[in-house]
Amino acid sequence: MLKARSTGDHIFDSLNVLGMLLLIFVTLYPFWFVLVGSLSGGVAYTRARGVFWWPVGATLANYQVVFREPGIASAFRMTIYRTLVGTVTHLVVTSLFAYAFSKRNLVGRKVYATIGMITLFFSGGVIPAYLVRQALGLLNTFWVLIIPAMINFWNVIIFRAFFAEIPDSISESAKIDGAGEYRIFVQLIVPLSAAVFAAIGLFTAVWHWNDFFQPLIFTTSRRFETLPLLLLRTIRTREAASGMATRAAGLGVPQDEINPLTIQMATMIVAVAPILVLYPFLQRYFVKGIMLGSIKG
Repeated sequence: MLKARSTGDHIFDSLNVLGMLLLIFVTLYPFWFVLVGSLSGGVAYTRARGVFWWPVGATLANYQVVFREPGIASAFRMTIYRTLVGTVTHLVVTSLFAYAFSKRNLVGRKVYATIGMITLFFSGGVIPAYLVRQALGLLNTFWVLIIPAMINFWNVIIFRAFFAEIPDSISESAKIDGAGEYRIFVQLIVPLSAAVFAAIGLFTAVWHWNDFFQPLIFTTSRRFETLPLLLLRTIRTREAASGMATRAAGLGVPQDEINPLTIQMATMIVAVAPILVLYPFLQRYFVKGIMLGSIKG
């Protein structure tokens, strides 16, 4: 028979539910606040001294300004291109290293592990990183955003924990049939590891999409400007948003429907919306991959 729940159990459950609802609100409300502001008219938003729940003077003029900005299209393309190339190269390099690292007979395995663990706790800092990239001729190139991010030892650990639990009999039977290591990895290991690939891929894609620091420090050309860097420039100075509003006036956008603050909010939504849309489609793989990686460690 089921034990009757006490008053303390009901209080505990109620507090848990209230705590979770509060956490959800605190997490989602900033997005809602920015979305509502981006959909509000400039003059109406100013008169209302901010909007907290629903748009005032609802309009899409702020988004028209953002999408008509000359640099937004190139920043969007660069962000997508960087995210795709960066995610694919990271998955390839990191997974291959982790697959070799998962083999107990790998020569120098302890040395690699020691070097990798050091990188998790210590780094040279911005100035040594800048000097290394300068010596390699990577400054102000697209590859300065890709090559340094090709491998991350924390992700190596997650991949290794997953690969180590795949039975050796699978690869041994393939070797008997004449398959080499690369063929075993591509045709056997990768399909069996779809969940962890999706999880690491999502982590990496989100990092590449949101990162503004690398292009800010290591590039100077506007060709390599990404959406986060454009967003930073728009938010950091009101002059940038005011300039967008001024240019929009020449394109017929009503000035009473926009102001620098609502334009900044619209820029935020444009920058984060694509990655937010991607999350639901990979969520089940993400959760499964992380759980398997943690259990099999």
